[in-house]
Amino acid sequence: MMLDEFLNKASQLLAEGEPFVTATVVRFQAPISGKPGDKAIIFADGKIWGWIGGGCAQPVVVKEALQALADGRPRLVRISPDSAPEEGVVDYTMTCHSGGTLDVYIEPVLPRPHILILGRSPIAQTLARLGKVIGYRVSVFAAEADAARFPGVDSLRAGFDLGELPITPETFVVVSTQGEGDEEALEQAVKTQATYVAFVASKVKAAKVLEYLQARAIPLDRINQVHAPAGLDIGAASPEEIAVSIVAEIIEQRSKRSALHKTKSALPVLTPQAKDPVCGMLVDVATAKHKSEHHGSMVYFCCAGCQLAFEKDPEKYVVTA
Repeated sequence: MMLDEFLNKASQLLAEGEPFVTATVVRFQAPISGKPGDKAIIFADGKIWGWIGGGCAQPVVVKEALQALADGRPRLVRISPDSAPEEGVVDYTMTCHSGGTLDVYIEPVLPRPHILILGRSPIAQTLARLGKVIGYRVSVFAAEADAARFPGVDSLRAGFDLGELPITPETFVVVSTQGEGDEEALEQAVKTQATYVAFVASKVKAAKVLEYLQARAIPLDRINQVHAPAGLDIGAASPEEIAVSIVAEIIEQRSKRSALHKTKSALPVLTPQAKDPVCGMLVDVATAKHKSEHHGSMVYFCCAGCQLAFEKDPEKYVVTA
């Protein structure tokens, strides 16, 4: 794989807001198939795009890549037949008969939070500036919105059509039209898959617009998810203070979501695996091509050679395992 292909793929995933992990071989000792500079991208479902070595290395890299997605931290992973703990290195024993050592640098790439603003009000303008200050992506959809009102935003479009816009769990939609197309903008917002939709309005105004959405056959459970009035209740009065309260609410929502994710699981669910009794490699049970039945139980192998060795003398490997 050429470097430009790798960079283009990473750029595409970033543009789509997809989390992923890059894995780069930084050192090796022969014999081993991975070489310095080999690269791969690991997706959130554990699939690999690219090359970082053969079957002995891939399960370890995928395991550590998914852990990196969960904790947000990079790591240097060493797979070696001579396991020796070293500070700053996550150490694994090489189980393949060929031996060799491989060092792989693994780094998670998490999408930046994205504030999607509908409207060009003073609150919308302040919110856009605050979003950029804290390092978020900011997009603005509004009629007659221009770069003079929204300097430095990542995207600026006319109207409220969100049909082709990628919406991820890190997208936070804020409707701040304040009298300029309130109903249309909020209707477009709730039709997205965004988990956070906020409406800048008084309680009376918000109630009327939400009634309009109900009359438009928007599901009631979706309407009830709208944060209206937008922002934390901190006594905000000026446009600047209201924008601060909205940013604070977005930060709070992200924090709650992160805590919930950690309590559910430290790692994404992986395909069930079994240990090859001959070489010790972990094999995906669902996709294993080589397997044998022994005393009523299935035994899985990484390759035909291990299967053949087992079938010649199964008791030897059963005792070893």
